[in-house]
Amino acid sequence: MKAIRLASGALLPYERRPLVMGIVNTTPDSFYPGSRASGEEAVRKAVALVEEGADLLDIGAESSRPGSDYVSEEEELARLVPVVREVRRLVDVPISVDTRKARVAREAIDAGADIVNDISALRDDPDLARLVAERGVPVVLMHMRGTPRTMQIDPHYDDPVEEVRRELLSFVEHALEAGVHRDQIIIDPGFGFGKRREDNLLLLKHLDVFVSTGYPVLVGVSRKSFIGLTLGREVEERLSGTLACHYHAALKGAAILRVHDVKATRDLILMKEAVEGATLPSGPAAES
Repeated sequence: MKAIRLASGALLPYERRPLVMGIVNTTPDSFYPGSRASGEEAVRKAVALVEEGADLLDIGAESSRPGSDYVSEEEELARLVPVVREVRRLVDVPISVDTRKARVAREAIDAGADIVNDISALRDDPDLARLVAERGVPVVLMHMRGTPRTMQIDPHYDDPVEEVRRELLSFVEHALEAGVHRDQIIIDPGFGFGKRREDNLLLLKHLDVFVSTGYPVLVGVSRKSFIGLTLGREVEERLSGTLACHYHAALKGAAILRVHDVKATRDLILMKEAVEGATLPSGPAAES
């Protein structure tokens, strides 16, 4: 069985269908206004996403939209940890925290977080790799060249699929050398992080290349700009384009879909399963 192992020993299976990860941003400047919340509002949003069918949550307190700057450790802690603690009290699904900082991750884990989602792939803070290994929590290693502030300044790839695959595997080796367990590593091609529109489309088209590495693949394309550029849609109007990407990712073997729109994504997956499981009736004609 393909599964991600939590520190508790519990398993998150993803072989039959991708897990749906609901996004909660405790930030005032995330690129999609519909994902912004803080304090009690963020807690309510997290609970609502679980009620809509989220298999796990991803809570972040530092925007990583193109051009954004670092948030101070103190501010990130103040935004994130109280929300994680209260959400942990109210729901029983795994909680991922989107952070690059070891101290923030440590206090979030102490507050009840189960997974670290690091857009720098353990490169920004050398203490974070050691922390993840010591605590035995899964980690998401995302591909990005540069930082959120600089990543979209003239990005260039000759072969985006092969270059991103190779660089991701180098991040995996670093994590393994730090003591992170192989069955607790998740890889993310980093859609929208230092990529052009065509790069993102190629990464999605060839997602099976990343799946073939044997590591679970997280896909974070929800409402991103390459969808808007392709369809000519503002962020509020990108749901249908997002769902098309999610369907393709599910077909290609994605382990986790990181989404703003949990209910719609859940419905998409259920319909995909229903179609794939349809058979000819063996008895009286089935109800149409």
